[in-house]
Amino acid sequence: MRILALVPGGIGDQILFFPTLDSLKRSFPKAEIDVVVDPTAVEAYRVSKVVHRIIPYNFEIRNSPADWANLLGVIRDREYEVSLSLCNNWSINLLLWLTGIRTRVGYGQSANPFFLTETVPRKPDQYLAHQFHDLLRGLGIATPCPDLAINVPEEDIAWADQDRAQLGLQNRGYVLIYSTASSALETPDTHSYPAKNWTAIIQDFQKRQPDLPIVAIQTPENQPLMSELTKRVPVLKISKPENLGQMAALIAGADLMLCTESDPMQLAVALKVFTLGLFGSQDPTKLIPQNERFLAIQSPTNKLSDIAAEDVLKKVWGE
Repeated sequence: MRILALVPGGIGDQILFFPTLDSLKRSFPKAEIDVVVDPTAVEAYRVSKVVHRIIPYNFEIRNSPADWANLLGVIRDREYEVSLSLCNNWSINLLLWLTGIRTRVGYGQSANPFFLTETVPRKPDQYLAHQFHDLLRGLGIATPCPDLAINVPEEDIAWADQDRAQLGLQNRGYVLIYSTASSALETPDTHSYPAKNWTAIIQDFQKRQPDLPIVAIQTPENQPLMSELTKRVPVLKISKPENLGQMAALIAGADLMLCTESDPMQLAVALKVFTLGLFGSQDPTKLIPQNERFLAIQSPTNKLSDIAAEDVLKKVWGE
């Protein structure tokens, strides 16, 4: 049996879809499950053992007829029996109909749902992983949505062990910080958290827990912010994972994850690391589960920069 899932969105969206894939595999243990995802999200499947094949397709742009026809051909050649689609796109629904897949499941609110054989209502007020999991009702699967879970490759675990040793963290807990791409400048930004705020948070930790190391994750996108933070707080330790598996292995060893809403936040949730996420305009109830391990602070103005460092620290220390 071959099953195809079409999952637009970034890495975080893919991780939120993992529980649906896990339930599919439990229900059809011998099935081959393939996914169609945006090229920038392919890396998410480094930390999943469920998926057999990944088919890149850019859902976010206006694809040429040749791109559309190429995807149609790839899907036809694989002779799938079931498809699950998160797409609200008439051309994708038409494509699935043309492939001849016998069972085509999607949301009833999608464009041209008559191209689908089974539809389920999308409940937009739910946690996103639960919204995705509801698609399985179109296959008669009514099991509860499992928690997010990932599988970290052994080589990435070994990398994290070596990285922690180089940072002097052997057999020690640590607080991990991740911030989305940001300028080192202090100008307000809807999608970034200022260096001055991170500095105040780190310095407070140093006063209260001087023996607890603080580690920040550096990526090419947030490198300017990390450079600024190391100038302000020279004792800050920097880790530079090169792929999603290495990042996950590093997160797995943390006592606490402080982060802006991001892909690493979803990794922390999947690894059940205590997490405090900072949200701008996004609704936290859609992106993190209701669980005492996972807390959120949402900006009163929809700008991350307007979350006061004092409010973050009060949430951390339970004040």
